[in-house]
Amino acid sequence: MRNHSSVRITSGIVSLCMSLGMIGSAQAQSATTATPAVPGLTPPTVNPAPAAPAAAPSRTPRPVDSILVVVNNEVITRQELADRLRQVEKRLTAQGMALPPRTQLQSQLLDRMIVERAQTQMAKENGIVVDDTMLDRAVSRIAEQNKLSMADFRVQLEKEGMDFPAFREDIRREIIMQRLREREVDNKVQVTESEVDNYLASESNAANKHEDLNLAQILIRVPENASPEQVAARRQRAEEVLRQLKTGADFAKTAATYSDSSDALNGGDLGWRGQDRLPQLFIDAVASLKPGEVSAIVKSGNGFHIVKLVDRRATATAKANAPAVEQTHARHILIKVNQVVSAAEARRKLLELKERLDHKAATFEELAKLYSNDLSASKGGDLGWIYPGDTVPEFERAMNELKPGEVSQPIESPFGYHLIQVVERKTDDASQERARAAARQALRERKIDEATEDWLRQLRDRAYVEFRTDDN
Repeated sequence: MRNHSSVRITSGIVSLCMSLGMIGSAQAQSATTATPAVPGLTPPTVNPAPAAPAAAPSRTPRPVDSILVVVNNEVITRQELADRLRQVEKRLTAQGMALPPRTQLQSQLLDRMIVERAQTQMAKENGIVVDDTMLDRAVSRIAEQNKLSMADFRVQLEKEGMDFPAFREDIRREIIMQRLREREVDNKVQVTESEVDNYLASESNAANKHEDLNLAQILIRVPENASPEQVAARRQRAEEVLRQLKTGADFAKTAATYSDSSDALNGGDLGWRGQDRLPQLFIDAVASLKPGEVSAIVKSGNGFHIVKLVDRRATATAKANAPAVEQTHARHILIKVNQVVSAAEARRKLLELKERLDHKAATFEELAKLYSNDLSASKGGDLGWIYPGDTVPEFERAMNELKPGEVSQPIESPFGYHLIQVVERKTDDASQERARAAARQALRERKIDEATEDWLRQLRDRAYVEFRTDDN
């Protein structure tokens, strides 16, 4: 599957796989306006009842949880925020990052939890679930990618200050939100041929396209449909942040304190990226900077950015020297899992279809047109020629194990269950077709990053959010 439903997962769970330190819901974006300081984080206590005349044993006061925020039809409690705050403080301390003031860290974290809760609510409404079997496989893959056994992985998590059951639920939440983003954002992003033409033309004329950048950012978000007064206030906040940076403030600590971006609690770190995966305004902002310097304030559709150039390096492999690659022509039948169709039912249905194929009772194309839930159904499930990396890992691994003409067993991916048939294979060099495919993918990833920011901002703006004080 590709483009509309099988683009490689590039955020959330992948970030967790790359770094044990990045635990939690890294993609849940911050609110569009600053969350007020959290009143009464320490749970209130119940006073002990007066002692009876007869010598009754005294009762020790015990903490009682209470509602902190209402998000649509669910709540976030003070205890939930306190638990998450302890996790984040442990992680930041383990990473050697200077902690921002606690009240500001609470506000940043609460912002994140609000948008996270709005996403999980939307996922639930759309029937997006992750069962324990799928979760076990995801956790195992993370341990494998960190080159650890499961036992060693659990020990490492404890050193990072993370309880293993809590880590599992973080991963479950990450996968759910990633699937939601794929549905609401990724599948709606389109790249036109003229955009590909313009990209290739600009790339051929720009030598610095062969340079990777390591960036960090601070985003002061502007609400959707903001008034001129709101825009001016957010601009003033960005100017104050820039003033602090210019007078020696630590960038990572300042990002954790003020940034409204999803990477705020990671110090605003964007990591190493090729310039084809960065917004042009970021590239322009750091063009004349030396490593360690910060840009002036940059305005985008989401708000005001301050960008730090951490470092720059030459691109590891020039595209002109790209080796020959193998392409696969494949078909598939997809049965999606939702509130109506369970994972077990989807798998059972595909086993029935495979049995019909094995007995030559129908052709793959016929069954795909009748039963597949993918847009490729009208073409008999035909996905065309697929390059390595065009599909999600689960799909690609299963496809690569098949010989031409073979049909797989039911394969699970983030999109449901598939039967895959390999039609044929061929070896392709670094041709114009491949260059266009790479350009299309780079443009798509850039658009997805920008569209995700915009979607999460709208999700937060449209959510009903009510902050509770201690006395109501």
